[in-house]
Amino acid sequence: MPIASMTGFARVSGNFRDVSWAWELKSVNGRGLDMRLRVAPGLDGVEITVREILQRHVQRGTIQANLAIDRPPRPAEIRINHDILSALVKAAGAVHDEAGSRIAPASVDGLLAVRGVVEIIERPDDDEARAGLTAAVIDGFSAAVGALVEARSVEGRNVAEILSQQIASIEKRVGEAEVIVAGLPQELKARISDQVQALLSGSSAFDPERLHQEAILLATRADVREELDRLQAHIDHARKLVADGGAIGRKLDFLAQEFNREANTLCSKSSNKQLTQIGLSLKTVIDQMREQVQNIE
Repeated sequence: MPIASMTGFARVSGNFRDVSWAWELKSVNGRGLDMRLRVAPGLDGVEITVREILQRHVQRGTIQANLAIDRPPRPAEIRINHDILSALVKAAGAVHDEAGSRIAPASVDGLLAVRGVVEIIERPDDDEARAGLTAAVIDGFSAAVGALVEARSVEGRNVAEILSQQIASIEKRVGEAEVIVAGLPQELKARISDQVQALLSGSSAFDPERLHQEAILLATRADVREELDRLQAHIDHARKLVADGGAIGRKLDFLAQEFNREANTLCSKSSNKQLTQIGLSLKTVIDQMREQVQNIE
């Protein structure tokens, strides 16, 4: 199963009778699966179905799904609230009788403009038309999800290639570190020996046996072979995850943290300038890898 990115875009449109519809799906990074749905009035009932469709095909990401509907004008029915209109006419007449010629009588258009007097109601679709449009919209969403999954897969293949290059780069630096580490025991032995001799020659208060034990302890603390072995194990694991594919984003994110932990330890234990530079270079590549991993499902 290929790796999928969490970023993608898809648009699918269609028609049902004289109604045009269009789905737009946008996907970005997310900790889990979060769908934000916006549909046209009257089609709220599709929400449960489209969420189920999305959950079957996508595991992670924040998905913005918008449904746009374009309908031709429907024949409208005009309704007049005669109770309100009669009350307004009566009230207007009473005010005019009281004020006399000081104010003009109420006009018809003025009375009809009062809120609640006139209602313009579009005739709703019949049950058959509504069911047909709902089915068409749901089918369109399925097609849009398929297109989104394909877009995420294309991006995922690009990310997988970058990750493979970064893993190879990490392995190269680990190999360089192993070469340096192979020569460190002799270098460290010579340096500690010189330091011990300098201490003994400068004072007779030092215990040679105690100094020997301290030298062994320092050599043990400076040994980074265990960190290099773990880094190589992480490299093998990362390669297998990328090769197997699927929803590996969280696993790779955890593995990248482990890479970083070992690189930090390598730098802190290093007493060799070249080895420290390799450790810092490792951290740079690992940070770049973590940025890519954040985009994987």
